[in-house]
Amino acid sequence: MMQQNDKARVAYFSMEIGLNPLMPTYAGGLGVLAGDTIRSAADLGVPMVGVTLLHRHGYFYQRLDRTGRQSEEPVAWAVTDFAEPLDAHVSVEIDGRNVQVRAWRHLVTGMSGHTVPVYLLDTDVPENSSWDRTITDALYGGDAYYRLCQEMVLGFGGFDLLRALGQGDIFRYHLNEGHAALLVLALMESAIGTAPVNGEVPPEVIEKVREQCVFTTHTPVPAGHDQFPADLAHRVLGRRRCELAQACQHQGALNMTLLALRGSRFVNGVAMRHGEVSHSLYPGYPIHSITNGVHAVAWAAPSFQNLYDRHLPDWRYDHLSLRYAISIPSSEIWAAHREAKLALVDEVNRETNAGFDRDVLTIGFARRATAYKRATLVFQDIARLQRLMKAKGQIQFVFAGKAHPQDEAGKDTIQRIHGMRGQLPVAYLANYDMTLACLLCAGVDVWLNTPLPPMEASGTSGMKAAMNGVPSLSVLDGWWVEGHIEGVTGWSIGDKVEACLAPGSDMEACHAAALYDKLEQQVLPCFYQDRERFIDIMKHTIAINGAFFNTQRMVQQYLRNAYRLVG
Repeated sequence: MMQQNDKARVAYFSMEIGLNPLMPTYAGGLGVLAGDTIRSAADLGVPMVGVTLLHRHGYFYQRLDRTGRQSEEPVAWAVTDFAEPLDAHVSVEIDGRNVQVRAWRHLVTGMSGHTVPVYLLDTDVPENSSWDRTITDALYGGDAYYRLCQEMVLGFGGFDLLRALGQGDIFRYHLNEGHAALLVLALMESAIGTAPVNGEVPPEVIEKVREQCVFTTHTPVPAGHDQFPADLAHRVLGRRRCELAQACQHQGALNMTLLALRGSRFVNGVAMRHGEVSHSLYPGYPIHSITNGVHAVAWAAPSFQNLYDRHLPDWRYDHLSLRYAISIPSSEIWAAHREAKLALVDEVNRETNAGFDRDVLTIGFARRATAYKRATLVFQDIARLQRLMKAKGQIQFVFAGKAHPQDEAGKDTIQRIHGMRGQLPVAYLANYDMTLACLLCAGVDVWLNTPLPPMEASGTSGMKAAMNGVPSLSVLDGWWVEGHIEGVTGWSIGDKVEACLAPGSDMEACHAAALYDKLEQQVLPCFYQDRERFIDIMKHTIAINGAFFNTQRMVQQYLRNAYRLVG
């Protein structure tokens, strides 16, 4: 464990960080991963500081009408209940005008007592125009101009505010996704000073900046890589900063991923498979892999925390202790699971009037509602699903997840699932957040994940489930390539990522058939007819996957491999 130090050595920049369920400063997996990273850094005594934006309106509050149609509204929350305002102000030049930025501080205290401050940048100050005061309000809101202005605040404003707060001597800057890439330009600008650029950045400046930066890319989906038209970039950044970024133009646009790649000494994907896919997308750059994890204490249900405290007294400080879950009596594992399941079933029935049964196999699926995650794959052949349920045992499905306000296909997906209620035991829970995720990941019997390969970067929801002994039933993509042991930690859908990629093959039909086969032949018989074996799978899920897929291990890998703060 590292010793606490008043001066941060690592600055973690992320557009979203899930710090508290009641703070809407995150949209989904990326932000929750960032929050878990900060929590584990605090546990381990890492001299780190976090930098993000203060999203006064959050991502959005989701409502579903009687037909399952999503509508959005701003989130209302009291900032002063969670963060304290700081006196430091800086000015960021955006589109030719000076925008004032201040910071709020939220402290994350770890198991060691070490605190990691997170600075939330805010443009809602009287000196700014009415429009500029809204720049930091909405997470992933607005148009490209709004988003680029936000990234200016994060990159340039974050860099300047750290110096104004006396945190200028940073050893490593960690860019969590390309949203933070303008930090590279801020570092270049600082190194060059007032010297003319003349269209080319001196190699020694690039090397100096590269030595300071670490970049984690989180998505193989093209839409996840921010690109801004050259004319818009020139307008918002100004001529000189565009010259600094000239080498990062791609197809007439400023590519934030290329900027981060060019400016970082260490680049990684978030799973072994994702690292390989990312390298194929950007073959000119060495891309390593550090597989994501989740914060074990944050995601273990109260019943499992109590269970681990009794049998694995060191688990809160040493997550490898979860390996010994294999020795916990089966009756106690099932009792802890039963308590978590009852809490979920009660919530589902209270919120949706679905009439869920506590003794029926409950399968959970909670992801961002977007096409490639294929939430409706399990409903491709309703007749077959109904037949196998009649023959092998009932299943009830609980879904949750938000569609981006501009993603009509994602909204249609939610509506289609909602409409299944007349044919199958299905519930869709609105306004998926960290609190609901805790209930879902611990309370279901099996976690379902059906991404279109190879588009899953990691997928931490299944890791949260594993912390509670919930096995996964998943396509072999993302983290599940590493976590899957057939019939031991769960079950695969298809044999391998390439299983349905033969010319002329129908991947949807292939995966749907494989899913039904696995439910009929493995999952349902195990759950209903061989409960002892099912509990044994739960134990191995904790001992193998819970012990490894956690942010304690992940942060230690960053410390050794990326930050080089330890030998």
